[in-house]
Amino acid sequence: MSSGIDADIALDAAVVLTLGMNRMLGRGAGVAGRGAQALAALAAGRAEARAAALAEVESHERALREVVERNARIAALAETRAKIGAEVALPRPLRPDEQTPGELTAWCAATDRALDEAERRLSEHLAAQVSTQIFAVPAEGLKAGTAGSAPPPAQDVQRNLERIMTRLLPDAADEERRAVAEAARLLAETGTAEEAEGVLQEVRLRIQAANRGVEERRAAERRRAAERDTAEQAAAERRYVLDSITAAFEDMGYEVRPGFETLTAEDGTVTLTKGAWPDHSVRMRVEDAHVRASMVRERPAESEDDRRVDVEREREWCEAFETARARLADAGIRSDVAWRLEPGVRELPVSARARQTGGRTGQRERHRERHK
Repeated sequence: MSSGIDADIALDAAVVLTLGMNRMLGRGAGVAGRGAQALAALAAGRAEARAAALAEVESHERALREVVERNARIAALAETRAKIGAEVALPRPLRPDEQTPGELTAWCAATDRALDEAERRLSEHLAAQVSTQIFAVPAEGLKAGTAGSAPPPAQDVQRNLERIMTRLLPDAADEERRAVAEAARLLAETGTAEEAEGVLQEVRLRIQAANRGVEERRAAERRRAAERDTAEQAAAERRYVLDSITAAFEDMGYEVRPGFETLTAEDGTVTLTKGAWPDHSVRMRVEDAHVRASMVRERPAESEDDRRVDVEREREWCEAFETARARLADAGIRSDVAWRLEPGVRELPVSARARQTGGRTGQRERHRERHK
């Protein structure tokens, strides 16, 4: 390679799973515990030990995801409880730390039962709220029946309404609850059992519509959570690759600093330099399962000797990159070079910063010439 390389990169499953675990545990990116054991077994060629360690990592990561989902449901029900003013007990969110996968799974099972009960009680509370408002006027709350048709007993109507209302999911939106309540209030205007049943049927239909809305919002929130998780995982993986690249090249005497364009390595851009490289640097970017690197000059080449030095620097960089690939493999980062050019095949490009500086210098010189 002369002015650049393009390599596909892939993280070992142990790295991916452990980074996910660290995110859910709120720790910094890195590989530790069973994930590190899986990588060590991979490097040593011990397939059976690697499989056992990786299985444990997978089990733990899966259990942690289940805990995160339950914690999110607890938070959602707590918000609903506050909104409708219900006194319903909720389990406390779990802050996973040293629990085994089995302990986390057992907590999830117990929490599911408690959350199902809490949701049922919240729905009952909501149903009682609505029916109490509608039947607040006693006795004459229902019209007198027409000839040949007796009015339904108010208590029976209220009981039927509360039974139907318990089907309304407690996190229905305000407008959805209002639509159900408006239909239910029509019961106060009914004079026959047939009329009351017609109103109750409308209540059922509006509850079904409200519940569909709730399920759609829940599904949308799950999609958003999955998208956030994917984005956070991608950022953690990119950070891990960058940290591993930084460590590998710093061990070989390179200075690794954020890219000039962004002043941050968070987007995957870094610059590599060496004390013995006053006129050369390497721009490296990690993105979308690729690593791209380009050697550039900090000032234009002016002589054949400059171009000879370019070839020497390119050879040195090629050797360093191959050494770094081996170190990255030990860290669970596989890289397959998609293309490369041999040193000296083409002239090194000049860095954008050097071109800008050169352009400004030329402009100043021309300005002075005009004013002599």
